[in-house]
Amino acid sequence: MDRQTGTRKIAWLTGASSGIGRAVALKLADNGWQVAASARSADKLSTLAAERPGLIHAYPVDVTDGQGVKNAVKTIEQTLGPIDLALFSAGSYKRESAREFDAEALAEMANLNVTGTGNSLQAVMEPMIARQAGQIAVIASVAGYLGLPGGGFYGATKAALINLCEALRPQLEREGVTLQLISPGFVDTPLTKKNDFPMPFLISQEKAADAIVAGLSSRRFEIVFPWQMAVLMKLLQALPYALSLAMTRRMLRKQ
Repeated sequence: MDRQTGTRKIAWLTGASSGIGRAVALKLADNGWQVAASARSADKLSTLAAERPGLIHAYPVDVTDGQGVKNAVKTIEQTLGPIDLALFSAGSYKRESAREFDAEALAEMANLNVTGTGNSLQAVMEPMIARQAGQIAVIASVAGYLGLPGGGFYGATKAALINLCEALRPQLEREGVTLQLISPGFVDTPLTKKNDFPMPFLISQEKAADAIVAGLSSRRFEIVFPWQMAVLMKLLQALPYALSLAMTRRMLRKQ
């Protein structure tokens, strides 16, 4: 409930069954939002909804199914009301190697991380533009700033999202819709638990949710955290290739 207007605020989150999406769903609900939580796992969504009865509502959907996403948005707006905030965190991560390069795995990750986000964007942009109001947030990653050995597939999809958001931001501003980009560093989630290497400046899901919700209120374009990782990656990105590649070469694992 918006304390100033007395109206309900409706948020739709994809990838809400685990990780950052789940933490943000709980945080928004605790702040009085009505949260439509989407993911592929109906069971996990039901468990999440049970933690905040009456505030979090389960709407299972596979974001790679474009028509299914459109139907989900239509159902949410019919049952809860117009979506004020849409936050897209559905995605996957898998390391790759040059010796065992798998183009099908790349296509599968791009389908979920990029096309799935595109399906979600398309579903909410039309009604938001028609209302000349709304807020959209897309979770990318600092991994999209620079290609890192072993993180090429994931980083490529996140770089695509960064580029897409940069292109859409001024267009949506003209339509009365705010688009924001969220670029986390390492966050302790089920995806990062797969990593078998040191993760500098690792933060909890709860701290990530706090940073995201605070950033959403600011309406600035990029929400990036933790600041130490952001500075490190932006500095690497700004270096000439001769220097940046010399540094990333040190990240190679012994074969």
